[in-house]
Amino acid sequence: MYTSSVVPVMDKLIIYQIFTRLFGNQNTTNQTNGSRDENGVGKFNDINDAALKSIRQFGASHIWFTGIIEHATQTDYSANGIHPDDPAVVKGKAGSPYAVKDYYDVDPDLAVSVPDRMAEFEALVQRTHANGLKVIIDFVPNHVARQYQSDVKPAGVEDLGQNDNTTVIFSGQNNFYYLPGQTFVGPQDHLYPQNSVNKLHEFPAKVTGSGSITATPDINDWYETVKLNYGYNIFDGTTQFDPVPTTWHKMLDILLFWADKGIDGFRCDMAHLVPVEFWQWAISRVKQRYPRMIFIAEIYDPGLYRSFIFGGGFDYLYDKVGLYDAVRRLMENHGSCYDLTRVWQQESGDFAQHMLRFLETHDEQRIASRFFTNDPWAAVPGMTLLATMHTGPMLLYFGQEIGVRAEGTEGFSGDDGRTTIFDYWGLPDWQGYINHGQYDGGGLTDGQRRLRLFYQQLNYLVSGSDAIQNGYFYDLQYVNDQGQSAGYDAHQVYSYLRYTERQKLLIICNFSNFSTYETTVMIPNLAFGAMGLDPTGTYQFCDIFLSDTQIESVGLAGVPVLLPPRAVYVLEIKS
Repeated sequence: MYTSSVVPVMDKLIIYQIFTRLFGNQNTTNQTNGSRDENGVGKFNDINDAALKSIRQFGASHIWFTGIIEHATQTDYSANGIHPDDPAVVKGKAGSPYAVKDYYDVDPDLAVSVPDRMAEFEALVQRTHANGLKVIIDFVPNHVARQYQSDVKPAGVEDLGQNDNTTVIFSGQNNFYYLPGQTFVGPQDHLYPQNSVNKLHEFPAKVTGSGSITATPDINDWYETVKLNYGYNIFDGTTQFDPVPTTWHKMLDILLFWADKGIDGFRCDMAHLVPVEFWQWAISRVKQRYPRMIFIAEIYDPGLYRSFIFGGGFDYLYDKVGLYDAVRRLMENHGSCYDLTRVWQQESGDFAQHMLRFLETHDEQRIASRFFTNDPWAAVPGMTLLATMHTGPMLLYFGQEIGVRAEGTEGFSGDDGRTTIFDYWGLPDWQGYINHGQYDGGGLTDGQRRLRLFYQQLNYLVSGSDAIQNGYFYDLQYVNDQGQSAGYDAHQVYSYLRYTERQKLLIICNFSNFSTYETTVMIPNLAFGAMGLDPTGTYQFCDIFLSDTQIESVGLAGVPVLLPPRAVYVLEIKS
């Protein structure tokens, strides 16, 4: 029950994710499948000092600007020297930010002046830093847009695929995988005229970004992308890492290009689909020049966690299939707190400081949507637990803090409870926070203000608590479950300690949406010993989070509590 691993000095980052195209858009016309001009688009410049000051005051330490690098789109920027894309291989009018078509450029949608788009991004980085925040952007290493071509690559840079041998299915020195003799046929080709000037003709066909070895991927596949070749032969499972594959060198150059812009970290898309050997090679080289650069892996295979941290060199990994999935089940009334114990015991407990925890991202359904809980307040115990259970970073997605619902059919993504990443759109329930560019929440409802205050208080708790930032963790379920503590439902109630020499906390979460529990939370002798406290002493248990609750109790007698639905207590233990 006792985590004795060495803990870091400070890994408790609070990352605020902005979907850049949507964040500052004040146009709420919201025509389904609407164009940029119909539905509007947020710009770099919309993320002004007022917005950044507000995010800093909210308690964030980092901003992840999502969708910065230029990607395939149905909007025509050929007048600006940017080659157009075949709409048959673009998802949505705006396009997916994960179908990168030029690693050395930024999305022209985000610029007020397209020719000055990189300068506008660089100004955003400087503005963010000036407001006391650090900058994270996406690095998309596994796949690129079908029509990838860099229009602005630095002199001397060789484009991806430029010198590939397209007559073979695989070579360690190719950037792509090929299907010789086959022509690519996309699932949406029939929707667009064959004589279009920007019609894609891909021969030989390349392997699709998901790894599908077919020239005819279906509509549910990543058909708009092609997979990059890092020297792993997807056809037979062998590797060619010596000599170092050309893709490794090209991707390292891209990482260093963006690092030179002054960013502070990379969120690496689908990192587990890229060989860990590349990450070890590339991350070590980036950190030689930028030792404070952080790398976050989007990863969904717990079997790879250890190798991607201790071999690959990642600072943080997504805690999706562990803690997110377990907490979501609890929020939807079909989970158990026993799963929380299982995650730290069997999956990530001995490197918990390396796990990034969240309840919303651009990939996940909004908490307040009808596809999840239909109630943003259902997040209170789950978000509290995710933020306080361990050291390691937490993430909030813009709009989560005011209960954005993400309802309606925006375009390609449909009505799925997610805020679209493919379409031009304006969020109606976000406008009250934007408040005509003042970002002061002047137009929020009372309910939205109260919800945002909860998240702000949580951020302040995390950043102000020595025990949460740096402390050890002790799971109390094993001394309270199975009738040991009357009224304690170990499927719905979770209790644990976080402690350092300077601060001791007892944290209790009731995940039930309906049930109130009156119980006594027991703390064993072993835990008092670990905290350096006398179990026979009398202590004050004072809530430092959401209430003014104060409880006095002798240590071994336990802590009597009344837990209404969704209640949380963060009780500081004082002599």
